[in-house]
Amino acid sequence: MERFMVKLALENLEKHFPEKLKGKRLGAVLHPASITANLHHTLATLEKHNGSLFKLAALFGPQHGILGHTQDNMIEWEGSTDPRLNIPIYSLYGEHREPTPEMLKNLDMLLVDLQDVGARYYTFIWTLYLCIKAAEKCGIPVIVIDRPNPIGCHITEGPVLDLEYKSFVGLHSIQVRHGKTIGELALQFKEECFPSAEIHVLEMQGYKKNMWFDQTGLPWIMPSPNMPTLDTAIVYPGQCLLEATNISEARGTTKPFELFGAPWIEAQEMCDYLNNLKLPGVYFRESHFQPTFHKYSGQICHGAQIHVLEREEFLPFETTIQILKYLFHRHKNDFAWKAPPYEYEFKKLPIDILLGNGSYRDFYISRK
Repeated sequence: MERFMVKLALENLEKHFPEKLKGKRLGAVLHPASITANLHHTLATLEKHNGSLFKLAALFGPQHGILGHTQDNMIEWEGSTDPRLNIPIYSLYGEHREPTPEMLKNLDMLLVDLQDVGARYYTFIWTLYLCIKAAEKCGIPVIVIDRPNPIGCHITEGPVLDLEYKSFVGLHSIQVRHGKTIGELALQFKEECFPSAEIHVLEMQGYKKNMWFDQTGLPWIMPSPNMPTLDTAIVYPGQCLLEATNISEARGTTKPFELFGAPWIEAQEMCDYLNNLKLPGVYFRESHFQPTFHKYSGQICHGAQIHVLEREEFLPFETTIQILKYLFHRHKNDFAWKAPPYEYEFKKLPIDILLGNGSYRDFYISRK
């Protein structure tokens, strides 16, 4: 496999930092995957330049916390004060998901450095969206550290979000597998939603649109607790849909989203059926697992592990649609759609929120 060395703007921040913003007060939105190629956290880079390039005045964290310490959806965390820097740490996954004017009042700019995984459901891109929205209101610029899309920008898949189905897993009309870097999304949000926002994307060097993360030369750090590997990210644009069902997506195991199952599934029968569909680039291997937490904790689940044999051919969204279609019709008495709430939507079904509209489920899954 050919490997390249993608260089993040963080590696030479003083060169790439906007000249007009030097010396001003900065707030930074960070999480555990905000790291440099040598595994140093972005905060360490910011501290190195604190007082010379800018004045670091506040920190913010998205879902799962600035430390990556909270586990599941709608598990909120509270802000605090950084004990070393003596500056506030604000939660953007608690009482507020959009920075408030009070949070921004002592800032001249907001820097966002978050690692996305290429799927509309992943909430970090919506934290970015809401940061741009809040910054536009307050008249402060947003600096975005661009990072690779781990599953490449050359393949897109899935329906475009219907804005009637907006939620924190989709606030703007993009596809499920959106095919953008986080910097490109920031510019799209500006163009289509926040035209008065001032956005500075600090671009990567050496990045190509068809790169997978393991071709970039950058280290993989879990951007969230259930995204342990690139293999997880590859299946996630489809397998996240299982969150909206009573099928275990294997949280509570070492292979979340790659494994799936339930106590009542006939594993071999299901694998035979799915493999006979000859879906591109994938093989379903019978698997049995016992989650340590989440759905069916302590129970034995019967199901499969998704083995991606050819990632350039594999279509994660279409693959999971076929899984759901099989389970919906084969296990009518056991399979169920999860009821609300889901990601702060309290009325619409979670599956419709994830799919991004109200008709896809009936047309492509429920119908024989």
